Amino acid sequence: MHSMTGYASRVGAVQRDSAGLEWEWELRAVNGRGLDLRLRLPEGVGFLEKLLRDMLAARLSRGNVSLSLRLRPTQADAAAQIDIEALRGLLAMLEEVGEEAQQAKVLLQAPSALDLLSWRGVLPSGPNLAAIPNEELQVILLGEAEPLIADFLQMRQQEGAALARVIGAQLDQIETLVAQARALLVQRGAEMQAQFRKALAAVMESTEADPQRVAQELALLAVKTDLAEELDRLEAHCAAGRALLAASGPVGRKLDFLTQEFNREANTLCSKAQHLEMTRIGLDLKTVIDQMREQVQNVE
Repeated sequence: MHSMTGYASRVGAVQRDSAGLEWEWELRAVNGRGLDLRLRLPEGVGFLEKLLRDMLAARLSRGNVSLSLRLRPTQADAAAQIDIEALRGLLAMLEEVGEEAQQAKVLLQAPSALDLLSWRGVLPSGPNLAAIPNEELQVILLGEAEPLIADFLQMRQQEGAALARVIGAQLDQIETLVAQARALLVQRGAEMQAQFRKALAAVMESTEADPQRVAQELALLAVKTDLAEELDRLEAHCAAGRALLAASGPVGRKLDFLTQEFNREANTLCSKAQHLEMTRIGLDLKTVIDQMREQVQNVE
């Protein structure tokens, strides 16, 4: 069983002649109803997006997943080279602007060298990828993405194992409460029978009721307040929950549906309890089931 939350990162570098490149991968995920993949890739490596999406989709089934890649030149390649053509074009535009401003008698302040260097295109905005062919860059970066995803899945698996222990303990609590409810059935039945007899005596004193009809109504009340089916289903749900915890593959949706069934039986038990201690057990069941539902929301 895997959790939907996870995190992994990976850094690396490559040097090809004068072109040095460093990268940093980051992969994280939080809970989601389905699988939502969000990729943030730098300019120049957009050809990797579909390949990365396919890699993630083949290994994940649920969660809001974010994958980001940052590229930067290595220290040896960090000395930026001015784009002379871009600088000349910028100076020509500034000259035209200056002439127009002079004709309009508008005084402009001359830009500094730092202002010119900050203009887009004069200095390269990212690492120089041209020296590394796309085919080689793809092999390098995808080779790094594989262990990144493996680390990410390992963390999800560890989180999933912890969730399985928590949910398993909650199933233990439910089974204990169900056993307490079963042990209480005889006492509850005797007390309810005494209450029925008392009510019946009061009715018989004030009216001439048909004894056979009264017996039928009492039998119907006994059937309506019987809790054996609810307790049987709760035990069956516990067995189904343990089977899902032991299963391989994504089980989050099935566990979520199972918690709804748990809650349905607990609600019925509370509504039919008509007994103080049985009502307490029903409320304790609802509390544990709600806690389990919160944990199940994290399961893939």
